[in-house]
Amino acid sequence: MDSLYIGLMSGTSMDGIDAALVEFGDRQCQVIATLNHQYPDELRSVLMTATREPERCTIDTIGRLDNKVGEAFRDAALELISKSKIKPGRVVAIGSHGQTLRHQPRIDKPFTMQIGDPNIIVAGTGISTVADFRRRDLALGGEGAPLLPPFHHWLFADQKTNRVVLNIGGMANITVLPAGSDEVTGFDTGPGNTLLDAWIQVCKGEKFDDGGSWAKSGSIAPDLLELLLRDPYFALPPPKSTGFEYFNLMWLRQALAEVGDVSDADVQATLCAVTARSIADAIKKHAPKTSELLICGGGIDNTELIRWIGSALPDVKAHSTADFGLEPDWVEAAAFAWLAKRCLDREPGNLPGVTGASRAAILGGIYPA
Repeated sequence: MDSLYIGLMSGTSMDGIDAALVEFGDRQCQVIATLNHQYPDELRSVLMTATREPERCTIDTIGRLDNKVGEAFRDAALELISKSKIKPGRVVAIGSHGQTLRHQPRIDKPFTMQIGDPNIIVAGTGISTVADFRRRDLALGGEGAPLLPPFHHWLFADQKTNRVVLNIGGMANITVLPAGSDEVTGFDTGPGNTLLDAWIQVCKGEKFDDGGSWAKSGSIAPDLLELLLRDPYFALPPPKSTGFEYFNLMWLRQALAEVGDVSDADVQATLCAVTARSIADAIKKHAPKTSELLICGGGIDNTELIRWIGSALPDVKAHSTADFGLEPDWVEAAAFAWLAKRCLDREPGNLPGVTGASRAAILGGIYPA
């Protein structure tokens, strides 16, 4: 293996940039170095406000954020190169997902917006950069998401075992990998960590529920759980994708207003159950023959959530993707390194059966060094 790429990714939690230096071979990858580059508190605060209160986000705000996020992505790449002690000239390209400000695939004029000016990354690193991975798929009638399933299929598919890859980030998404088949499907099942993080932030001022301990201290509120799971999104057939534009505190508070008094800890427990149930229900409905579940993303550290998913899928053996050679925290960053390679190799990066696009397409814009 001699093909080095860097993948840069920041998700809906907006706590920082995951950066991975990856070496690719024939259906295998080796992670050489990784790091998480934290956003400054002030930048994260402005980003959170811009995405959660879009009516307050002006053109000038977007322009400044595009610049600042581009600088943060550049710095993450430079820090990673320094840490790895690899000469920059050995890196073929950087794949930068950027920071999503808005994802609206189901409106009259669909759009998705990722910021983090790739020109700043190229100018600062001297390494060709591939960015803007989602909009070509959207232009072809797709949802522009999820984009990880092609990478999951390339790395984790098995000839004999029916597998599902579960990525739990702000949203949760699954990739269905039937044994010995290229008929891959995948979609966003609904909320992952986003509601759990938002609720504990409001109630306790903490960024996340460490290990799910606060959810464990509460009890599921049956009426609230039933009401939330009746949301039409869960019944929609794939292809489908979603984001914090839909599953957010306003969505939760509308339900709380309807069901009445529920303690804060019980709300957290119920939100944990919503994530676990929606994931398990999606797998039961769309991948009933699954025997192995490969889990990645930050949600794997929520032991209470993982326990509830396991209880809902008693006949499915759950693994961390680490058991298959790739640590769960770095799957997304590695995937965007791989998508950059696909772009430069002039190979499609999307799966129409996953996103709903009219055809497979090369994804990403190339910003040459």
